[in-house]
Amino acid sequence: MILEGKQLIGAQAVTAQGSPIHAVNPATDERLEPAYAAGGKPEVEKACELAWAAFATYRESGLEERARFLETVAEEIEAIGDALIERGMAESGLPRARLEGERGRTCGQLRLFANVVRAGEWLDVRLDPALPERAPMPRVDLRQRHIALGPVAVFGASNFPLAFSVAGGDTASALAAGCPVVVKAHAAHPGTSELVGRAVQRAVARCELPEGVFSLLYSAGRELGQALVRDARIKAVGFTGSRGGGTALLKAAQARPEPIPVYAEMSSINPVFLLPEALAARGQALGEAFVGSLTLGAGQFCTNPGLVIGVKGEGLDAFVAAAGEAVKGAAAQTMLTPGIHDAYTQGVDGLVASNKAREVARGPAGEGPHACQAGLFVASAEDFLREEALQAEVFGATSLVVECADQEEVKRVAEHLEGQLTATLQMDDGDLETARGLLPILERRAGRVMANGWPTGVEVCHAMVHGGPYPATSDSRTTSVGSAAIHRFLRPVCYQNLPQGLLPEALRDGNPAGVSRLVDGKREA
Repeated sequence: MILEGKQLIGAQAVTAQGSPIHAVNPATDERLEPAYAAGGKPEVEKACELAWAAFATYRESGLEERARFLETVAEEIEAIGDALIERGMAESGLPRARLEGERGRTCGQLRLFANVVRAGEWLDVRLDPALPERAPMPRVDLRQRHIALGPVAVFGASNFPLAFSVAGGDTASALAAGCPVVVKAHAAHPGTSELVGRAVQRAVARCELPEGVFSLLYSAGRELGQALVRDARIKAVGFTGSRGGGTALLKAAQARPEPIPVYAEMSSINPVFLLPEALAARGQALGEAFVGSLTLGAGQFCTNPGLVIGVKGEGLDAFVAAAGEAVKGAAAQTMLTPGIHDAYTQGVDGLVASNKAREVARGPAGEGPHACQAGLFVASAEDFLREEALQAEVFGATSLVVECADQEEVKRVAEHLEGQLTATLQMDDGDLETARGLLPILERRAGRVMANGWPTGVEVCHAMVHGGPYPATSDSRTTSVGSAAIHRFLRPVCYQNLPQGLLPEALRDGNPAGVSRLVDGKREA
């Protein structure tokens, strides 16, 4: 499959006029062909024009038609075959097994949202029939459903070339809601993005949908992304990336004459709390298992456990000793981009420069140009609470253990934390009351609270929450993973006294759409 290095705008492949973008193999520093000329305002204008033109038709497409489209996207991605995996490996340095799993996740969540669309529960249909005889005041006929917000701008993520990129969770949930999508590909993997983008193009054509349902743009700087967010036809934004990037988009969206929501997943250190009974019983085993999560994928997961909190004592000493030995044996892994490697190195250097964090262990340095050397540091709770440098996210396989004097100090550390995607309790039966005291704090701090597991690994399902208070995300009421992600791109509309001929199918008498409905406060069978 030949890559052309062109912007995919609607059904067309367009050559832009901006500076060339080349992917770089992070394992070798080799520059990859072809070059992708960066897009600019003309490409944004055309993509948004087509998206807006497609919106009226696409948002009212039938449930089966839309579900089949999502399934067709999955089929087209799978049909690319090994070429997708090989290009992804070259652009990211990720191993084959990881990318094959990520492709499975990408197609799996497309099919999940196809089933969500068919079920129709996301419409949240509510009917309150007229009560003309009610005293002292009659009730008019009121009917509600949810509709799509409008075209959505999606920003591809650096650390997931497939599952959080061109046809990833933001795109899948926006398309499921009835929103056309304009994607800004991540500059680190333009070839992988083109392959997937062309698969979506083919699915749009196969399903005979308006061409503006999908477009894919390329740019290495922030100008195109800012222009996309400021375009009046864009009605929401999905973003996964740095706090700085997400906050910049949030500010741009709020500065518009018509502000729009930005659903940005940004920064999280995912604290792990080691409770006393668990530490006493299995501190060594926990230390060994922890490093497996810490070093997974060179630590380049948004749910990487970057902070461990426990009470000083023999159990915590055993944990630190075991984790340190495991870190020393953890092979260096290639990081996704030179920029991510540089930021990781600076983050570790910041811990060292603080003079408040004691280095326990470092892993082998590695031979590649952008290898991640794992690390483990320890600091006192007193210093952690006082030093901002110790609280910053280090995106990679380095973690900080915070030693607390007692359980009350553990609570103070928990209260001090910023918003997180996850919080983990390592606990035994005897820790139940201790955990009960921490849980209300963690509920306020994180979107997912777990016991006796590790935060890396996010199941794509109905109950998952991948979100949390700022800076984990820009809107703690939402999730970017799981079927509830569709609600980000919907809004409710109430129809009062409309004749049957004007009502949407899902709101008509007799329920011709066959969807779940709440009628006069009771769930309709």
